[in-house]
Amino acid sequence: KGWDVVNEAILDNGEFRKSKFYEILGEEFIPLAFQYAHEADPDAELYYNDYNEWLNEKRDAIVDLVKTLKEKGIRIDGVGMQGHVGLDSPTLADYKAAIDAYTALGVKVMITEFELSALPSPRFNVGANISDTEAYRKEMNPYVEALPDSISDIWSKRMLEYFTLFLDNSDKVSRVTMWGVTDGDSWKNNFPMRGRTDYPLLFDRNYKAKPVVQSIIDEAMSRRKKTISTVK
Repeated sequence: KGWDVVNEAILDNGEFRKSKFYEILGEEFIPLAFQYAHEADPDAELYYNDYNEWLNEKRDAIVDLVKTLKEKGIRIDGVGMQGHVGLDSPTLADYKAAIDAYTALGVKVMITEFELSALPSPRFNVGANISDTEAYRKEMNPYVEALPDSISDIWSKRMLEYFTLFLDNSDKVSRVTMWGVTDGDSWKNNFPMRGRTDYPLLFDRNYKAKPVVQSIIDEAMSRRKKTISTVK
């Protein structure tokens, strides 16, 4: 079906990450990667994937990258928005602006690694750079035993808001992939500091669906019924 050809090549400030590929070939490694991927698998869709893809500078750099590839006649079919988000950031408006910016390029938009952290962030825009680790601080791990009902309610409301956004933009967002199945499986338990206990996914540590799952289903089904009614 498709390949994630280049992953996380741009920093939050819009500059290219100084990876080994970049050190050897410069920014030309990206067009070459897409060219070679297409030559190796001509029928496959080709994607660029990144986190914090809603930040203005990073978003604009990704837009420029896609434009450059298209101007060179190199195939790129989609942008993957990883969606490692929190209770406070990003705003839904910022996230929608990114969806709109990528869609305007004529490529598919996919939410590829979605989860919603329930924990406080130790700094602004933590993102998903696994090398950005910090020393453990107790205040950054407040819910060791369980998520309080008050925070759980806030988390559920925020999760439903995101899925409502995806449903509102279903003509632009081709798929949503969660980054993990249960809270116990999530990499967020130990990032950006080891020892944290997080609750970022749709199923709890006992593999039980959280109440928001039914809310998401209800929201989707209500839209489906409206669509069927309109067609009739």
